[in-house]
Amino acid sequence: MTLHWIVVTTAFAAGVAVVWRRYARATKEVERKMEAANRRATESERQRDSIQEELFCRLYEQREIDRQKMQFEAQLSEYERYASLAQLALGAVHEINNPLLGILSHLELELKDCQDASQRVEIEQCIAGAKRISSTLRGFVNYARPSPPLLSRISLARLVADTITFLENQPMLRWKLLVNEVPADIPSIRADANQLSQVLMNLLLNAAEATPEGGTITVSASKLAYVESVEIRVSDTGCGIPAEVLNHVFEPFFTTKHGRGTGLGLSISHAYIKSHGGDMRVDSVLGRGTTVTLTMPLHNEEPTREEQERSEVVV
Repeated sequence: MTLHWIVVTTAFAAGVAVVWRRYARATKEVERKMEAANRRATESERQRDSIQEELFCRLYEQREIDRQKMQFEAQLSEYERYASLAQLALGAVHEINNPLLGILSHLELELKDCQDASQRVEIEQCIAGAKRISSTLRGFVNYARPSPPLLSRISLARLVADTITFLENQPMLRWKLLVNEVPADIPSIRADANQLSQVLMNLLLNAAEATPEGGTITVSASKLAYVESVEIRVSDTGCGIPAEVLNHVFEPFFTTKHGRGTGLGLSISHAYIKSHGGDMRVDSVLGRGTTVTLTMPLHNEEPTREEQERSEVVV
């Protein structure tokens, strides 16, 4: 009897051991499959996240491309409008300039024959106004159809001094200090004296408009180190230019003068400097003042015979 129970117990224990081993193997297999499934799920989530991220990036890029496209189309439309306006304006300039020349000739004849002093003053004022209109029209034509500069060797110190002398008695410069800090030994440059003088006058008048009474406008210049160029700086202690406006100062027809300006002054000046192979930069701090920097190459090479014939030396 005892032997029988021993056999039964042993068989039962052996069966339990077999079942346990099978259960353990099955459990390990399930765990292995679960780990594999978890890895696949993790990989799938990673791939899904990567695909979503790539999709978002492409959507963002597409939106950016669409935004830039709309911006370029708007700019193109604006430039086309400017081109059409320029063509109309050039026609208007031609129609205005012809009778203006007739009026100017008549006024000069009237001045020649006039003996009354007060009438001569009035005629001279009319002639000055007509010439100013003609100069403005010519500046517009030069911007719309720029002509190549007539280069000559000029003394920068003399040109700045003459420009300041011409402007220093202007009403808008009254009660403002105009300082010339251009050294007498600044190297001479090859440039169009008329165009460069117009640029300086435009910058000085802009500075005068922005500078309150008691303020200072300074013109300085220096030879740049390591490059064959000079810098001309026109600085003022005026109101400064807001940052949102600063990026638009060279755009044609852009003005903040509310009916008092055409928005072409800096555009024409910028075009003149670019035609000389130079550059123009505007730096400003709101409430403290503005500095306009002109970088001009020296152009030390000798002029051609044709340039010598059509240019005059300004000493």
